Amino acid sequence: MPTFRKPKFSFSFDVAKEIDFLQQHKSKREIPEKSEDQLLIASWNIANLGLQIRWREHYTLLAEIVSWFDIIAIQEVNNNLSGLRALESELPSHYDLIFSDTGGNNERSVFIYNSRAIKQLELVGELGIPPKEHKYIKIKGFKSKFTGFDRNPFLCSFQWQNTILMLITVHSFSGGKTKKNLERRALEAYAIGRYADLRNKSKHAFSKNIIALGDFNIPKVEKGDIVYEALKKRGLKLPEHSAKVYSNISNDKMYDQITFLPSIKSKIKAQGIFDFDNAIFPELYENESKANFKAYLRYYISDHRLLWMQLKF
Repeated sequence: MPTFRKPKFSFSFDVAKEIDFLQQHKSKREIPEKSEDQLLIASWNIANLGLQIRWREHYTLLAEIVSWFDIIAIQEVNNNLSGLRALESELPSHYDLIFSDTGGNNERSVFIYNSRAIKQLELVGELGIPPKEHKYIKIKGFKSKFTGFDRNPFLCSFQWQNTILMLITVHSFSGGKTKKNLERRALEAYAIGRYADLRNKSKHAFSKNIIALGDFNIPKVEKGDIVYEALKKRGLKLPEHSAKVYSNISNDKMYDQITFLPSIKSKIKAQGIFDFDNAIFPELYENESKANFKAYLRYYISDHRLLWMQLKF
């Protein structure tokens, strides 16, 4: 996506105070501490990482949040790796990363993981659908045809204790609100669900603990939304939240999700969203207009919130 416009005003802040605000909100949102017997995974679309010019202090805040989790899928990382490297430099040294080459919008997909708890395994690659299988990616009533992913989902296998996981980070085609664009997005969602379903049924699957997470660009998680319906058509499940979970700071879209096969459901101990925008930079919120506050967050932190899940196998 195009970069957000850089705010015309400056704002100085105390990093230690902002980290304290984040940690207090972490407790309020009941994000558990890392532990040896439970796995914490997360997904975060960090706006135009590598294109928008953040200060080191902003990377420190981003890294603080990332460091709460064992595996984090990051979307919207630019071909220019400077942003990712700056984030990496602020993380503890035992955090490693693996990333894809560029796809649509010149973006990479990334997994950051705690190497003290997680081992990266051999299976790594992009989820591509061979052209001869495109005919199977279809939804009744759609005029559009599947022609491949705009940004190929990035798959990586990990081992946590005795459990092998296959994680797929997703950044689906965005486009506009036209029927053609929504159908294209829905076909991508269906293709991901079909892949997970086929691997789940295969005796040759590397692992059947499949989790697809990221920015699916789902407008609404509700009956009738064609992207949501397509995503769950082949059996993928979404967490059951007690209230609507909006993943953007404008609080009106459900773009980001963590999805999983039914066998994973019983392993989920907690899940949620970290709405950092309700905790960070309170002085800026008090002294600037709402529009300026959001513009600052979009540029220096992100326009998306982080989603998380705690699992026990």
